[in-house]
Amino acid sequence: MGDKFYEEPIDEYLPQNGNRGYRVSRYELELTYKVASNRLAGKASITAVTTAVRPRFALDLSQSLSVAKVFVNGSKAAKYAHQRGKLTITPARKIPAGGALAIVIQYAGTPRPVRGPWGEVGWEELSEGALVASQPNGAASWFPCDDHPSSKASYRISITTDSPYYAVANGVLTHKQTKASQTTWVYEQSEPMASYLATVQIGPYRKYRIGTSHDAPVPMHALLPARLRTAFDHDFARQPEMMSEFEGRFGPYPFESYTVVVTDDDLEIPIEAQGLSIFGANHCDGRRGAERLIAHELAHQWFGNSLTVRQWRDIWLHEGFACYAEWIWSEASGGPTADQMARAARHTLSRSPQDIVVGDPGPAVMFDDRVYKRGALTLHSLRLELGDGRFFGLLHEWTARYRHASVTTEEFADLAGHYSTASLRPLWDTWLYDRALPQLPPQHGAVG
Repeated sequence: MGDKFYEEPIDEYLPQNGNRGYRVSRYELELTYKVASNRLAGKASITAVTTAVRPRFALDLSQSLSVAKVFVNGSKAAKYAHQRGKLTITPARKIPAGGALAIVIQYAGTPRPVRGPWGEVGWEELSEGALVASQPNGAASWFPCDDHPSSKASYRISITTDSPYYAVANGVLTHKQTKASQTTWVYEQSEPMASYLATVQIGPYRKYRIGTSHDAPVPMHALLPARLRTAFDHDFARQPEMMSEFEGRFGPYPFESYTVVVTDDDLEIPIEAQGLSIFGANHCDGRRGAERLIAHELAHQWFGNSLTVRQWRDIWLHEGFACYAEWIWSEASGGPTADQMARAARHTLSRSPQDIVVGDPGPAVMFDDRVYKRGALTLHSLRLELGDGRFFGLLHEWTARYRHASVTTEEFADLAGHYSTASLRPLWDTWLYDRALPQLPPQHGAVG
């Protein structure tokens, strides 16, 4: 480690991602996208504060995009280098620690997903339009950023695209203007957001309201091709009840509204983004075949989007909670109880290899279904230990205390400790850090 420039990675799971020396507070993105040629031109204005004196600063940006100009703190064009997915910028003058760092980057290219251990993530071309699915490291496929989950900022995203298409991004639509054959859509995401949750969805969509203001406590909308409307209305009909159930269990919904996008193409799995979820046409089957996934994606608005892990090793705090929400919804909607779902899941897991550490699974298997299911079983085991009143009281306090913030397993375990007279250390050790699959405690009368 003798090299004085060596720095520990911000996240061992994504050692190339994230950057030191500054904190971003805001991104303003002005994008122009040509659907037919999959061509993206962008201007990114990034507002940050330095945390140390440095000769240069780096951002994450895919090599599929070419940088034309960089300006720092309003100066003439700054020096930069763009290699191996890093855009390194050298300001003309040294900036003191705690100083303003305002960077403007003009760039363009043919956006492509970023290839990695988890397949291709990021900006993806559809047969008509585009989608963004960036978890965990695909944000750099379409804008320069500090691409790490603990780096949260507010966003303004402006998209100019061909007029027949509908364009949506995170947050509230504040402005829409059509000129000739192009329409500009401007969205403001005021709550802090991790870069992988920033999204743009472009397609031949129509916008619909889900439910009425009486039956939906939060404004809910759908964007989908007209051909899918009948199946969608049936398959997604219970979202207002789902929202009410989850607000009762987890606390108030953390954003202003919720939008579901259904693409004209089939998608292997749905995708969460902040304030939105994206499903494929195949998730509208007219039989509510994807309702478990609809619940899972909605729950991510609390667990993953409002409360975001500081390090990817704690991903069970996203996926275990979203999976447990599926079981809560099963029970609330007249299906098997959460306890029945948990016992069935444990039985299935007992026949799978037991070689995974839920609390630190490693990058290769962090999206393994066993992390999701064992994470949910950890929560069910905790619920059996605490009883319903204290368990859901804990979840309400968890989502309120860390609303729009970054979280760790230690913080959750520490908070849970205040709800228990006995030490919870054996529970965390066996469920999160032992490879062997523990037994579930017997069910008490409290859980139902």
